[in-house]
Amino acid sequence: MEQHFYLLTGVMASGKSTTAQALAERLPRCVHLRGDVFRKMIVTGREEMTSQPTPQALEQLGLRYRLAAQAARGYWEAGFSVVLQDNYYGPDLANMVDLLGGIPVRVVVLCPDVETVKAREAARGKTGYVGFAPASLLEAFRRETPRLGFWLDNSRLTVEESVEKILEHFSA
Repeated sequence: MEQHFYLLTGVMASGKSTTAQALAERLPRCVHLRGDVFRKMIVTGREEMTSQPTPQALEQLGLRYRLAAQAARGYWEAGFSVVLQDNYYGPDLANMVDLLGGIPVRVVVLCPDVETVKAREAARGKTGYVGFAPASLLEAFRRETPRLGFWLDNSRLTVEESVEKILEHFSA
């Protein structure tokens, strides 16, 4: 059986979780690994990311990425396809790909327009933009994140259409 490894990123409310789940459901023997789960496991002493993060918040973010990479590698080595999604901004995207060295990672960057991000943020049951403005975060993300992989503007796409575009891109 052929394995695939997809790493999805984008700003908060770009559609990562929903798209990653739908993509994983299309692949046989696949794991959807949400990197944010490692942040949520910290019961006490968790430092949240802000526009001016503390050194401890940055340390915990690095730990989150390393743990996600280790878990993803474990599933990969056990023969599973993996869809890993989290917020990998700026140089963290290339660093994450490096942590997954030796695995043929297919990077997907979801980059809807700011109006779509604002609408999705307003419609979801959680608030990601505490201390961040969607427009400035999206601008910084686009400016600072290396152009790795497939950048998909999913502003006007359904989840199913986004998954189709991703699968088509990497099958070519």
